[in-house]
Amino acid sequence: MRDEYTLYGVEGYYTRFGAHYRNPQEAAITEALKQLNPKPCRVLDLACGSGEATLALRNLGFTNIIGIDPYTGEAYRQRTGQTALSITFEGIAAGLLAARYDMVVCSFALHLVEESRLPLLLWRLTQLAPRLVVISPIKRPPIEQFWRLKREFVVERVHLRDFESQTLNRSFGILIS
Repeated sequence: MRDEYTLYGVEGYYTRFGAHYRNPQEAAITEALKQLNPKPCRVLDLACGSGEATLALRNLGFTNIIGIDPYTGEAYRQRTGQTALSITFEGIAAGLLAARYDMVVCSFALHLVEESRLPLLLWRLTQLAPRLVVISPIKRPPIEQFWRLKREFVVERVHLRDFESQTLNRSFGILIS
C-alpha cells in the first residue's frame, strides 16, 4: 500500500479504493485485541476500515461499537452490517464528535495523521474516552503528550499500544492518570 499512498496520497487512496478496502493484517489485529483482553464496553472504532477491529471486538463479546471512517464506510457496512459515521480526523479535532466512549480503538491509521495536526486530535480524543488503543504497523506516532502508555506488545509485526488519558475528564470532574 505504500506505493499507492505515494501515487495517490493517503486521502486519494482511500477516496479511490475505500469502498473495497481490506486490511491485509486482519488476523494480527484480531490476535492483538484478543491478547489485550479488554472488557466489553462502549467503543469508538476510529478509522474503522472494513471493520477488522469491530469484528474482532464482537468476537470478544462487545456489543456497543460505533465505527467512524470518512472513506471506507461502504466496506464497513458490507462486513459489519453497521453504518460508519463519516467524520475525518480534522473533523474530530474541530470538535464534531461529542459522544463519550469507554475506549477508542484506532487501527492502522493514526500514524498517517500529519504530525502538525496530531496534538489537537490527541487532545480531542481525551475528551471522548479515557482509554486509547492504537494498532499500527509501526511504533508511531509518539502520542504520550496527552496519553500514558499502560502496555504494548507486537503480534506478527503489528504493534498494539494501550494508553490511558492524562487529562482532566470534564464529564466526571476527575483527573485520569
